[in-house]
Amino acid sequence: MTAQLSDTAPSRNASGAATRPALMLGLATLGFALNFWAWALLSPLGVHFKAVLHLSSFQQALLVAVPVIVGSLGRIPVGALTDRFGGRIMFPLISFATIVPVLFIGEWGYRSYGALLVGGFFLGLGGTTFAVGVPFVNAWFPPKRRGFALGVFGAGMGGTAISALTTVKLMNARDIHAPFLLTAAVLAAFGILAAIVLRDAPDRVRPSEPLARRLRAAARLRVTWELSALYAVAFGGYVAFGVYLPTYLKSAYGLTQQDAANRMAGFVLLAVLARPIGGWLSDRIDPSRVLALAFGVVACSALLQASTPTLAPTGTIAFFAMALALGAASGAVFALVARRAPASMVGSVTGVVGAAGGLGGFVPPLVMGSVYSRYGSYAGGLAALAVVAAGCLLFCVVQSRANAVRPAAERA
Repeated sequence: MTAQLSDTAPSRNASGAATRPALMLGLATLGFALNFWAWALLSPLGVHFKAVLHLSSFQQALLVAVPVIVGSLGRIPVGALTDRFGGRIMFPLISFATIVPVLFIGEWGYRSYGALLVGGFFLGLGGTTFAVGVPFVNAWFPPKRRGFALGVFGAGMGGTAISALTTVKLMNARDIHAPFLLTAAVLAAFGILAAIVLRDAPDRVRPSEPLARRLRAAARLRVTWELSALYAVAFGGYVAFGVYLPTYLKSAYGLTQQDAANRMAGFVLLAVLARPIGGWLSDRIDPSRVLALAFGVVACSALLQASTPTLAPTGTIAFFAMALALGAASGAVFALVARRAPASMVGSVTGVVGAAGGLGGFVPPLVMGSVYSRYGSYAGGLAALAVVAAGCLLFCVVQSRANAVRPAAERA
């Protein structure tokens, strides 16, 4: 019954506009990208802060990873709140709230390591918009189109590429304040636009139970934890390299800060382009098969890069292949969320799964920084990623075989 209502939602739109779902998807993707831009502001400046504040490799890794904490754990309550209040309220609310830590860092926080950690912690608010957009977009599209639609929305993670391409350049051209002031202005503009234009799907399912009860119900679902584990590796791997790649390239290959940031942007853009492809493929074949292929590529690429090959072409190929695979896997995971989570709990499940993905991105930079500080090499961290990805590959193969018989049972 829920699926039928979702299928007909666009046709019963009060405005009768066939383009309304596409417009809502576009605005949600824009909001996600702009908030992710804010979320990733500290990463391109990690090398700068290390030199100015005399930080160790671990301190630098912690600094660029801290925004992930709130951006991860905050997705759990934000996803449940979106189920209750809808994206029309939550998108502008989160965007306006994120302006506060952006301005704090740009005006005062950049002067000390402790203040940067505090500002970075609350900067993580920008990352919670993911848990707003998934249930918002999911309600606007029928099941057969949700994989691609959520993949397009997920491409908003390319906001980290905007940060990589502009932050250092703006600082060098103007001063340390410039990138933060620009980001705050853009967030304010989007918040106003979202408050005026965004509309929730007319047939979205509104939960009647309290938030705490819905979170407990989501935590009891097996699918929540299965997809959380997969997303922790898929999106977590993307986030980890998205925030730590400039540091890695500078330490392992001696690249300049700007060159490393540009290569990070290339990594991010490839992952962004691959995410809708992963969702599109998952609309047509079993998402578990898409995930199995993607994790196989990640395992091989990480194992190859563990030997620190020459950057041109071997290292570049390894990282670009990893970017494509991690992006496609991230899209496939949320195609599964749309298929397997109850309609009234998509936001709650998304919050938990999204939190796992963000936390998956918090740990690797700390591991990489610690391994490099102790051994002078990143080989151990990359080898560990290869092993974890191989484990995910085996799990997805088993799930794909189980899914071959599951549809018949579900129809019964």
